[in-house]
Amino acid sequence: MDGVERPPRPRRASGLLWALLPVAVTAGLYWFGRAHTPDYTSSLFGRRFDDANELKAQLGTALLGLALVQLLLALWMYGRLPGLRGAPRSVRTGHRLVGVGAFLLSLPIAYHCLTAYGVQSTDSRIALHSFAGCFLYGAFVAKVIVVRHRRLPGWALPVAGGALVVLIALLWYSAALWRLNGHSVPGL
Repeated sequence: MDGVERPPRPRRASGLLWALLPVAVTAGLYWFGRAHTPDYTSSLFGRRFDDANELKAQLGTALLGLALVQLLLALWMYGRLPGLRGAPRSVRTGHRLVGVGAFLLSLPIAYHCLTAYGVQSTDSRIALHSFAGCFLYGAFVAKVIVVRHRRLPGWALPVAGGALVVLIALLWYSAALWRLNGHSVPGL
């Protein structure tokens, strides 16, 4: 416009790198899960085989509970719960603490799934569970990026948070509920 050529904006390249990070995490987990030789004797807190799967089902149920608490706290923080006024500051702190707790709770479950079974696609239930597990941590990275980068559109945070809740629910449905319901769930 004024005859002065401006150098390219480095933010575009930086933004692209931030956008690729969740994809890289998802792809990395998928690659490791496919390349890794499953160790079916792997233990979870000293439990093996069916006992480990029972424990994972219980921990997964607790994780789903924490995800639902996260969702309710987020809805309250953003004024989306009918009949409740603005959330006090303690709700924001609680939301963060529950999120950290949920993330930490997910780690031993994911570690056991990945090392004991890897990523498999032998049937629809197992494939759904494997892919949702890989996407979960990519979605977590995406949510952290959205929270830290305030220049993103307003819809990005609810989409990222909602994706986490949906993925946790899919993981619970395809494994924990399946295990706790006598190895069956409707639709899978």
